[in-house]
Amino acid sequence: MSLTPEILLHGYSIGIFPMAEHQDDPEIFWVDPKTRGILPLDGFHISHSLAKRMRKTKLRVSVDQDFLGVVDGCANRIDTWINAEIRSLYLALYERGNAHSIEVWDDTELVGGVYGVTLGAAFFGESMFSRRTDASKIALACLTQMLARGGFELFDTQFITDHLASLGGIEISRAKYQDLLDIAQKKHADFLTPLSPQDVVQRITQTS
Repeated sequence: MSLTPEILLHGYSIGIFPMAEHQDDPEIFWVDPKTRGILPLDGFHISHSLAKRMRKTKLRVSVDQDFLGVVDGCANRIDTWINAEIRSLYLALYERGNAHSIEVWDDTELVGGVYGVTLGAAFFGESMFSRRTDASKIALACLTQMLARGGFELFDTQFITDHLASLGGIEISRAKYQDLLDIAQKKHADFLTPLSPQDVVQRITQTS
């Protein structure tokens, strides 16, 4: 049975998400990790060096201006789990308002971004990419502030990498994740326009 946007959203609602083995593999499987990565919205860590670069950066950030560009940027790597069906499913979710992207621009060139799915006050981060130093970190910093301002309560990163851990990401049990998911998806949140990198770093450093 082929996946539909409705089945995909139901999967997220019960704590699972889809992947393919590689870009050309037509098969999709569901993933339900024993431990789950999350990025606490009040716990984003910004180093002094990153804060300094964000204050001086000429990169700008936008929302939902090039969703497919972000997805394709994430898929443009040797080892990717985004096949053609997954790409089309996320586009369908975007068109119905259940998926969003954060873009990072250098003038008119898309140089980084992150995209994910929303259900209630839960945001499920799917993938990110970077073609400039710190572009993905800037995207995540702006995203966490935007989610917090919009009333989101859960930022699911699926797994924890060294990159995410350095930014404040933590790992929790499947049971704890399910508890957080059940609460968050029943609440309302708004996906807002992001602040500039300069405003974001000011907010983070003032509250840290």
